[in-house]
Amino acid sequence: MQELRSEAQLTIEQVKAIVLQEETIELSKDSLKKVQKSFDFLLQFSKDKIIYGINTGFGPMAQYQVDADRQKELQYNLIRSHAAGAGDKIPDSYVKAVMLTRLNSIAKGNSGIHPSCVALLKEMINKNVYPFIPEHGGVGASGDLVQLSHLALVMIGEGKVTWKGEIYPTEDVFKELNLQPITVELREGLSLINGTSVMTGIGLINVIKAKQLLQWSLAASAMLNEIVESFDDHFSKELNAVKQHCGQAHIAIMISKILKDSKLISRRAEYFYNGSDEKRIFRRKVQEYYSLRCLPQILGAVYDTIENAEKVVVDELNSVSDNPIVDLETENVYHGGNFHGDYVSLEMDKLKLAVTRISMLSERQFAFMCNAKLNEKLPPFINLGKLGLNLGMQGVQFTATSTVAENQTLSNSMYVHSITTNNDNQDIVSMGTNSALLTKQVISNAYTVLAIQFIGLLQAVDYLDASTKLAGYTANIYQQMRDLVPKFVEDTPKYEEIEKITQYLFSTEPGNPLKK
Repeated sequence: MQELRSEAQLTIEQVKAIVLQEETIELSKDSLKKVQKSFDFLLQFSKDKIIYGINTGFGPMAQYQVDADRQKELQYNLIRSHAAGAGDKIPDSYVKAVMLTRLNSIAKGNSGIHPSCVALLKEMINKNVYPFIPEHGGVGASGDLVQLSHLALVMIGEGKVTWKGEIYPTEDVFKELNLQPITVELREGLSLINGTSVMTGIGLINVIKAKQLLQWSLAASAMLNEIVESFDDHFSKELNAVKQHCGQAHIAIMISKILKDSKLISRRAEYFYNGSDEKRIFRRKVQEYYSLRCLPQILGAVYDTIENAEKVVVDELNSVSDNPIVDLETENVYHGGNFHGDYVSLEMDKLKLAVTRISMLSERQFAFMCNAKLNEKLPPFINLGKLGLNLGMQGVQFTATSTVAENQTLSNSMYVHSITTNNDNQDIVSMGTNSALLTKQVISNAYTVLAIQFIGLLQAVDYLDASTKLAGYTANIYQQMRDLVPKFVEDTPKYEEIEKITQYLFSTEPGNPLKK
């Protein structure tokens, strides 16, 4: 069980445990006490003052005062009117991360929200009740207003939820699980929808899956270096230490660890440092193509980008992102713009560039394997059948190329595509939710490309009869994937095998070679 405390900082590992491994959560007594105290303070503080969203309208209609006897109705109106999303529903695991992010924000005790909100969110997370939240609608500036309204709609007992893999009316599931809708007393609607929790929740899963994707890319790249019997100085400590980038050094160490016991990697001294200068033309390539040789430089930059993205989204996870903010220490309420999603939006844009780069690297490595004139080791399209009659992996290369092309287009920035909305009240917006959702799609596409590459790698290892010469790390991966998809000689449809390996990569961590 994971405990949420008002002063504690959640980590990405805790997010993984709660969201992907279904660990339950509990709210600390300190957190519950602070939420109650914040609510009680705001209830008294707002009685003779104008506080945005309590006794005023919203957005550009904040100039209109709302009578005291209609303030609860105002909160219901806000939730219902803004539950206006469209498109496909956000997958359950991402919604769970959204709920955890929202809970962690309002549990800090700076929102003046009724304690029933944190209690219900906790129960929904623990019981795997997922609000139906459509993808489209957020501009990421006054928070994820539209998508979070679908969360709030469920919390007042309306809307739809996913439970046990099926969609039901919220009322039916709440009755089945004995869950009570929240108590609306003050500003519960505004506090629930006015924050960056959707873009942050999606961003957290994006970071987790991007880190995992990078590990798989490293494994695939290492295996390809083995197949071509690459030289080991490409990823040597000495070569990479003269560059001042942490990511480059880290990737070089990772590759070295992966390949430490490989029987296929070459030592340059045995070929070119032995004093012989008789040959004028070398059959053996002196240096490999960039997609093999420059892994520390390429994937090092990707690694650093993912690491920074993790820091930003975890910082946002542990932030209070609604407006206004209650400060119990100064006994005051502060109006501002903590709902603005610039940090997450910009970081998701950068992350999808890095992930697209992984997919580009994978596609280039796969193309190298398919081109017999380049690799000079494998038959065209890694065709283990009869050349001319059989086609090998010619068809799946089109899929890899097409998918990478889509990633390149999706990698155009959302962050710089602000569109003024809300009657010009929101005159510059972050588009952070769109940025996070596009990044999610880019990551999904990249896993597909990696799956195609791995199928090609398995075929290449079998053609060269090299499975017993692989490093222990790559040999284990080879065997696990061979158990999923068999070697093929005759042409067969490949779409199901691509999907099987894609799902395996997405749901499985290859293991950290630094821990071995």
